[in-house]
Amino acid sequence: MEKIKKLRQIIKKKLIDGYLVTKNDEFFGEYIPDQSDRLKYISNFSGSFGFALILKTKNYLFVDGRYTLQAKNQCGKSFIVLTFPQKMPYNFLKNKNFLVGYDPKLVSSKFLNTFFSKSKCKLVPIKDNLIDKIWKRKIKKNKGNFYSLPKKSVGNYYKFKINKVVSHIKKKGADFQFISASENNAWLLNIRGNDAEYSPIPTSYILINKDKKIILFCNLDKIPLTLKRNMRDVKFLEIDKTSKVLSGINGKKFLIDSSTCSIFFEKVISKNNKIIDFQDSIYDFKSIKSKKEIRHIQKSHIYDGVALTKYLFWLKKNFLKKNITEISGAKKLFNFRKKNKNFKFSSFPTISGTGPNGAIVHYKANKKTNRTLTKGDIYLVDSGGQYNFGTTDVTRTISLKNTSARIKNIFTRVLKGHIAVANYNLKKNTTGSIIDKSARKYLKKINLDYAHGTGHGVGYFLNVHEGPNGISKNNLINFKEGMVVSNEPGYYEKNNFGIRIENLLFVKKKKQKIFFENLTMTPIDKELIEFGLLNKKERNWLNSYHKKIFFKLSKFMNKMEYLELKKACSAI
Repeated sequence: MEKIKKLRQIIKKKLIDGYLVTKNDEFFGEYIPDQSDRLKYISNFSGSFGFALILKTKNYLFVDGRYTLQAKNQCGKSFIVLTFPQKMPYNFLKNKNFLVGYDPKLVSSKFLNTFFSKSKCKLVPIKDNLIDKIWKRKIKKNKGNFYSLPKKSVGNYYKFKINKVVSHIKKKGADFQFISASENNAWLLNIRGNDAEYSPIPTSYILINKDKKIILFCNLDKIPLTLKRNMRDVKFLEIDKTSKVLSGINGKKFLIDSSTCSIFFEKVISKNNKIIDFQDSIYDFKSIKSKKEIRHIQKSHIYDGVALTKYLFWLKKNFLKKNITEISGAKKLFNFRKKNKNFKFSSFPTISGTGPNGAIVHYKANKKTNRTLTKGDIYLVDSGGQYNFGTTDVTRTISLKNTSARIKNIFTRVLKGHIAVANYNLKKNTTGSIIDKSARKYLKKINLDYAHGTGHGVGYFLNVHEGPNGISKNNLINFKEGMVVSNEPGYYEKNNFGIRIENLLFVKKKKQKIFFENLTMTPIDKELIEFGLLNKKERNWLNSYHKKIFFKLSKFMNKMEYLELKKACSAI
C-alpha cells in the first residue's frame, strides 16, 4: 500500500521502529468524523474500536471479538489482524527493544498501560501526527450550535449536578477536576450539540474547581447568546486556550480520567500539580437515570417500536415480491423512524445483514457486499434512534421462510439466554459478570458461544454505548435503580448466518426490590422458535412480553398491521 510506504519513510526519518495509530480523535468519543478517522485512512478498517501498529516490515491491526471477521475482510491483505484480549501487543513485543511513536493528544495512559506495559518497547510521544503528514484533506468545520435541554426533559437542574461533582472533588481532597469526556460535560451542564454523527455530543472540555468555578472550553462560535445568558456562572473559553489555562495552575491537586484524558493534557497538569485520582465520577452519576428521564426513555421506545415493527411487517410481506437488499432495507427502516417528529437521527450505523453477512457482528453493508434478502435465509437488523428525549438500540433476527432445524435450535437457545437475563433476580451486589454467565448457559450446553459482551450501558439522549455498567465477563459494577443496559446474546457462524436478540432494560425498584424491566417494544420472531425447548416460565415471559407490546403498539397500526401485530403477539 502506497500510504504505508509513505508512513514508513517518515518512521525511518524519525529514527523510530514503529508508529501507533488509534481510532479516536482528541475527544475520545466512539463515533468520530471521517476526516479524523486516521485508522480507517491507513488500514481501511471502519469499526468503532481498534488500533494499528505499523512496524518497519509488518503491520498489525488489533480489534476485539466484535470486529475480527470485519477487520480480516477489510484489511487482511495488508495487516495481520489480531483479536484482543487473547492476543495483545506485548505478546509479540515482549523481548523487543523497539521505539514506538504515538500522538500524545490521541492516547491515554490507561490505553498504553493496558496494551504495552508488559513489553520492553519504549513509547515515544511525537508532537506532530505522522498520519496527518501523508493524509491531505480539507478539514470541514461543524457549525451546529450547542443547546440546553428543556427543564421538562431532565431529572436535575445543572446547578444540582455541579454541587454533586464539587462534593466529590472535596471528598477526594482535590482542588480541581478536568473533565475530558464530552458526553460527561453534556450531562453536567444539561447541554447537547451536533458534533458527532450518531450522538448529540457537544465537543468540549471542562475545568471545575472546589469553589464551583467552571470553564467550558469549546468552539465559541457554537455558543448562542441564549446559552450564555442561561449559564451566567459558566465561563466560556476557546478550546485552544485549554493547555494555557491548565499550565497556569500550580501546586494544586487534580482529578482526571485515565481513559479519556490524553497523555498530552495529563503531562500539562502533572508538571506543576499533583494528580490524586484517575477516575471521572460523572460516569457513575450519569449511569443512573432519574424517574423523569426513564419516562422519556419509555416514550422513545414506543416511538421506536412502532417504526421497527411496521418495517418488519413490511419486510415479511414484500421480500419475495420486491428486490429488497440490505442497503434498501436499512433505508426503508430509517424512513419509518423519520415519520415520527421526535426522531432526530440514528444512534449508530444500522447493521443490516442477511445470510453470511449476518455473521459479521458489526457489519455495515456497502455496494460490494450488499446482498438481496432471499427465501431460506435469516436476516439480522441491529439499529437504533436518537429521539427527543431518549436513545434506543434494538436487534431482531428474522426468518425469511427459513426451515433449518439447527438454526431454530440455536435461535431458541439465544432466546433462553435473553430471557434468563431479563428475569435475573437482581440483588444489591449483582454485577454484569454474574449475569453474563446466565446469558451464555444454553449455548454452552451445545459448545457454542459468542465473542462480545452480553450488554452495555446506554445514555439518556446521548451515547448508545456508555459505562460503567454492562453485562460482560469482566464487568464488576453493581446494578442500581435507574441504570439502562442492553440484553443481547447471539451466535455467529462464519460464512453462514448470524443471530442476535437485543432489548434495552432498565433497573426498576418496587417495595425495596430491584429488577429489570423491558424498554424495547418489538415482537420476537416466533417462526424461529423451537417451542419444545422453552419451559413454562420462559413461555410465560414471552407471552407477557408480547401482550404488553400489543397493548402499547396496536393503536398506531393500520388495519393490515393490526392483524399482523395480533398474530405476532399471540400466545404460544
